[in-house]
Amino acid sequence: MAINDKQKLYLKGLSHPLKPVVMIGNKGLTETVLAEIENALSHHELIKVRVSGQEKAEQAEMIHAIALKTSSNLVMVIGHIGAFYRAAKEPKIVLPKK
Repeated sequence: MAINDKQKLYLKGLSHPLKPVVMIGNKGLTETVLAEIENALSHHELIKVRVSGQEKAEQAEMIHAIALKTSSNLVMVIGHIGAFYRAAKEPKIVLPKK
């Protein structure tokens, strides 16, 4: 599900006080880490992921890969932290209309 700019701004505001629920270390984006991100997205809808131990270009690449592999929307990137949104089957977060 694609989100528009107004919805993205709303989600940015919601994600600001959140703490990262998944942290990626030196081993990178493994299948186990992806499974944990999938689980967190299913449960929370909106999560933050911290990518550390990599070069900046690799961090950005990994953040975009997470969005692609989990079919989620990348809400924002600040440094080495990315916020991701994926609507649940029974959404808890009500997005503003377009």
